[in-house]
Amino acid sequence: MKSMETNDQSQLDPRAVNATSVNAEDDSTESKEPEALKITAASSNPKMFTLPWNQPLATWPDNLLVNLPRGISRHVVRFVRVGTDVYAMKEITRSVAEREYELLRRLRKLDLPTVTPIAVVTGRHDKDGNPLEAMLVTEHLKYSLPYRALFARNLRTDTAERLIDALAVLMVRLHLAGFYWGDVSLSNVLFLQDADAYSAFLVDAETGDLHANLTEGQREYDIDLARTNIIGELMDLSSGKLLPGDVDEVEVGNRLVDRYHSLWSALTDVDTFNPDEMWKIEKRVNKLNELGFDVDELEVKTAADGTHVLVRPRVVDAGYASRKLMRLTGLDVQENQARRLLNDLDTYRASSWRQNEDLEVVATDWMRDVYEPTVRMIPEEYRSQIEPAQFFHEVLDHRWFLAENAGHDIPMAEAVQSYVKNVLPQYKLDKKAMKDINADADSGVIDDEFTYADDSVRSDQDTDGDGYNPEDDPDAAVWSH
Repeated sequence: MKSMETNDQSQLDPRAVNATSVNAEDDSTESKEPEALKITAASSNPKMFTLPWNQPLATWPDNLLVNLPRGISRHVVRFVRVGTDVYAMKEITRSVAEREYELLRRLRKLDLPTVTPIAVVTGRHDKDGNPLEAMLVTEHLKYSLPYRALFARNLRTDTAERLIDALAVLMVRLHLAGFYWGDVSLSNVLFLQDADAYSAFLVDAETGDLHANLTEGQREYDIDLARTNIIGELMDLSSGKLLPGDVDEVEVGNRLVDRYHSLWSALTDVDTFNPDEMWKIEKRVNKLNELGFDVDELEVKTAADGTHVLVRPRVVDAGYASRKLMRLTGLDVQENQARRLLNDLDTYRASSWRQNEDLEVVATDWMRDVYEPTVRMIPEEYRSQIEPAQFFHEVLDHRWFLAENAGHDIPMAEAVQSYVKNVLPQYKLDKKAMKDINADADSGVIDDEFTYADDSVRSDQDTDGDGYNPEDDPDAAVWSH
């Protein structure tokens, strides 16, 4: 894979061109490794400089590590607590680390859903002066899980389809921005619950490349590779009895192709209208808004026959509802969560007979009277495990369920108490499941020469030989649907 530098930089979005001071070298270039430790960071966290960079990542002490489920990777990956932050550390070659850091910085500047790059660390040497691989540091995406962790608990039977739908949206967004992925799979994505759906975030950009625009061939190659990889990953889940028996792996893979093409068409097709059908333009824009995309401008021109009008929307980004909610309330949430919260805001507005008041004023009162009192009822031990907006959405669902059974409205506080007692505990990922997931993740490592038989590098507080002491881990309980 050639470096991004082979692309015509002048054609790229200026935000991407100026995203970082790190410019990865072409793979054919063999410059000398730094003789001393070098940390290029997009974070001012001073504790970054106190980490044991002179040790292989697989031997870092347990008191630095956070027990979170990891996805399958070819490289050693660990979650590390750095002050109050949690970072994902990946040990890879210098050229790959610099290139991926550069790509992630550029994608983030384009407001695309990826993990946030924190640093690239080069010039690492052990205490004897032997060179160690470089390190890519990214911020842990709070509340997210890899797909294998999602299937390690009792989920809805349509979970695979919902994950595929999220991946299709991610692929379309990346392709619209000119990003060629080159290694699309569920393993290279993290998933966040978004009301009754999921949002997908790019984690691994090692094989990617950023262009001004993608050709149809590049897009179709990504789609075909994604289908093949997903079918294989789901078959692997099925062999491990993690996939519901009624899920057809090939059908789910085909669903990605169909969903991608359907969404791509909705966002990029040119519509043809008669001059007296211009109202259909508003209908097209509303449809795109419902899909979660903003329209920046419309290109309208007369067709060659002179009797039709051609309309092409310029879609700028996803997040229509989330940006509206942010403007009204300051809440930064996922798109489907935002839709649910906006619907509840509308219900509050109607029930209080305030349809004629400014929505901004009503939103302020809704935050004070409804949303904030509800999310304050999240028990302290759950606050790092479930997103407040997701909690609010699920409480609303639970309240409706309780009201259906009771035949009358249920107070919000009562619904919260019932939800916390009867629903939330069902989604705990136990210690054994966590251990199995991370063992699977490590099984894919191809560059780790470290053996866990060496107990000398383990924490003295490890009581059962698995390298993990739950009493010292505030993140031991992982929650998700």
